[in-house]
Amino acid sequence: MSPQFEQIWDDLRGAWRFRWAALSAAAVIALLGWLVVFALPDRYEATTSVFVDKRTALQPALQGLIVEQDVDAQLNFVRQSLLAGPQLLRVAREGGLFPDGTDPRQQELLLADLGKRIAINVRSASGQEEDRGTAGSLYTIVYQDGNRARSLRIAQILLDMLVNETLGGKRAGSENVQQFLETQIADYEKRLRTAEDRLAAFKSRHMGLMPTEQGGYFAQLQKESEAVSDVKTKLAEAESRRAALTRQLHGDVAIAAAAPQAGAQGGASGAAGTDTLSRIAEAQEHLDELLLKYTDKHPDVIAARQTLDELKRRREVEIESLKRGDASAAAASRASSNPVYQSVQLALNQTDVDIADLNVELQQHEAKVAELRRYLDTAPQVEAEFAQLNRDYDVNKAQYTALLADLQKARLGERADTAGSVRFDIVQPPKADFRPVWPQRLSMLATVLMAALAAGAALAYGLHRLQPVASSAASLAELAGAPVLGVVTVAFPERARDALRRDVLHLSLAVGCLVVAFGLAVGLSLAGYRLSIPTSTHEARS
Repeated sequence: MSPQFEQIWDDLRGAWRFRWAALSAAAVIALLGWLVVFALPDRYEATTSVFVDKRTALQPALQGLIVEQDVDAQLNFVRQSLLAGPQLLRVAREGGLFPDGTDPRQQELLLADLGKRIAINVRSASGQEEDRGTAGSLYTIVYQDGNRARSLRIAQILLDMLVNETLGGKRAGSENVQQFLETQIADYEKRLRTAEDRLAAFKSRHMGLMPTEQGGYFAQLQKESEAVSDVKTKLAEAESRRAALTRQLHGDVAIAAAAPQAGAQGGASGAAGTDTLSRIAEAQEHLDELLLKYTDKHPDVIAARQTLDELKRRREVEIESLKRGDASAAAASRASSNPVYQSVQLALNQTDVDIADLNVELQQHEAKVAELRRYLDTAPQVEAEFAQLNRDYDVNKAQYTALLADLQKARLGERADTAGSVRFDIVQPPKADFRPVWPQRLSMLATVLMAALAAGAALAYGLHRLQPVASSAASLAELAGAPVLGVVTVAFPERARDALRRDVLHLSLAVGCLVVAFGLAVGLSLAGYRLSIPTSTHEARS
């Protein structure tokens, strides 16, 4: 036999001496432990769950039209507030957890215990946390209490508060937003009116110096200067064109227009003309008729020649006058009836009209440039102040318009909340099993029995170590420090074996009684028997 095994065997034989003390201790511990297990109050668990869906039929239609509120944040706030603070006190009072005469210290203890027995869990309805925003959230409320009916009642209170406080919080948040926006709108409306008044007063003080659609002061000055240069260029071109037309009209065109035309003499014979050219033709014709009758020395022929010469000299004077631009000479020489002369004259007249218009336009632009140059020192400063006033006005107007839009969104969001922009569906109403979830008495009773037996065995071993004996020659030699020369056996071995059998039988009967007691405890537990102890809240938990 190995030394280790011999040591164990010696310890067992030494501990056997204290078997009844160990069994008595185990019985006492088991009975006390079972009494404690039966005294433990039952705890029933009520559970309920609600599905929160933000993706209702209104959501797509209201996208971008309302002030978005974070429903998850509101739910999380309500969830945290239900576990502490005034909301938890409200739950305790509505659930009847405060009996009459409860002092503040007891209330505080009860609230702390209540908060530990409430659990509000949230998860995605699809099982994937990243899909919570689209798939919706599933909130589960778990509450444990010693009274099943009360656990159901408090679970229902928690469920109602989770739903109502969330919706109420959204409405309260929307109302707070609206009040804030209305205050800001009134403030910006005053600012906008002040800016409008300043702008109107500034315009009235600096009439004529305001920037126009054509731009500011320097833009207008540059534009007018460019217009003056452009008009001068056009005027120079028109004057050049007029000079060319004048040269044509008083030069070759005038001579060509004053020259006799084919058929003019024939026409003159039919009707007497009043112009010099017609009269020359008539005088020539008359002279030709006289020469057919008379000689060159005839007085009538001489007189006719003198008249013809006189008319020719007059014609030469008319042509010179025509070249100088004499209108009467043009009529007398029949040049005004020439189509070419008429077209050149019309072009010249149109050019004169254009030159007159350009001169008027040039005077206007030069006057505008002179006027703008007079304000060279003051106009830029006025323009800068006007731009600043406009900028302030535009900023206030933009902010005012944005606040009005936000207010409309907030009001629309409040009406959307009333219409059901967020849906709460009760997946499971409050439910509690008729069997308590704690304590697990059967397993606890068995654990107490095993712990009692282990404690008894430990007691026997401890007493053996305190009062050791030598149960073998080896242990005696070890204790005495000297070799054992011989061993005397039991004188009556049969009697010793009979005594051992009786001890084992008695011990087995005692252990059997303990096991029977365990079975009785299990039966009483299954039958629902409990050990009632008055609690500090003057309630008896059954």
